[in-house]
Amino acid sequence: SDVYKRQEQVDQNPEKKETKTKQKPGAKEAQGTKKVKTKDSGNMKQTTLMPISVSTLKYQVGDGRWLKSPIKISSWNVNGLRAVLDRNDLQNYIEQSQPDILCLNETKIDQAKWEKEGIQSKFPAEYNQYWTFCKPPQSGYSGVCILSKVKPISYQLELNIEKHDLEGRTITLEYELFYLVACYVPNAGQGLTRLKYRTEEWDIDFKKHLDDLRSKKTVILCGDLNVSHKEIDLYNPKGSLKLAGYTVQERQQFTQLLDDGYLDTFRQKYPEKVQYSYWNARTKAREENKGWRLDYFIINQEGYNMVEDSIIRDDVRGSDHCPIELTLDLNKKV
Repeated sequence: SDVYKRQEQVDQNPEKKETKTKQKPGAKEAQGTKKVKTKDSGNMKQTTLMPISVSTLKYQVGDGRWLKSPIKISSWNVNGLRAVLDRNDLQNYIEQSQPDILCLNETKIDQAKWEKEGIQSKFPAEYNQYWTFCKPPQSGYSGVCILSKVKPISYQLELNIEKHDLEGRTITLEYELFYLVACYVPNAGQGLTRLKYRTEEWDIDFKKHLDDLRSKKTVILCGDLNVSHKEIDLYNPKGSLKLAGYTVQERQQFTQLLDDGYLDTFRQKYPEKVQYSYWNARTKAREENKGWRLDYFIINQEGYNMVEDSIIRDDVRGSDHCPIELTLDLNKKV
């Protein structure tokens, strides 16, 4: 089951703009939900889709229009949100980089603790927030968040496929010119215990989600995709062939994605640059730069002309991953 809220508000005052909060068009109802009757109160009409036993979050939507160009999108696997907040690592990064959209992976916080600790209040008010969490009985695992200075047209939490939607891995926001998908892809696991699920189930269904979005407008995928595609993308490729993130099966799935018309923006801009986004925190890997490139911005080839730059911010500390940043020139829209 997932946490959804559809709220439609129609204001009769012509001086005020119409505001709508809704699911992504065409999205299915989350399992474990119940419908609540429509209420009319004066000039306000509200329809709410309420989940059973899980408190609902109110997410804001708007027209999805950016009134500036270029814009900067950042993605960062923070490996535990509370830790980077307690150390001010995340606040310092936001202040220094000023992303227009910030996507966070592996927040490792469940909804109950998120609410109890007032996590939402720890971010600048200029950002609209969109969250998905691992679902009970799991706790302190996975989790994705998007902070956006512009309200999207619509949002979708997860994939609306029950077997994939328990861990809080995907958020999709729709803007005027593109869809943005923030994703923390499942790791194949120690001993490759989840490799079959990852490559034969998750990758297949997630690709269908991207293709559906692509049929409507440009789609941008970002996050920790838990794969290093080529030898250039990790420190010790020959010694990593049986490790999660560099198996033949995972790399083949990524190759298939690119063969089907999606582009790895960093590698398109810097075909021979050796740069990593993850280092094992249990060793001196970062000091010795023995890392992996696991974090990506992917865009369908029809939208690539908007990409001004795609960089890895390996100068930023605070997690075992570093942020990555995509700069889009929206004046070069498809």
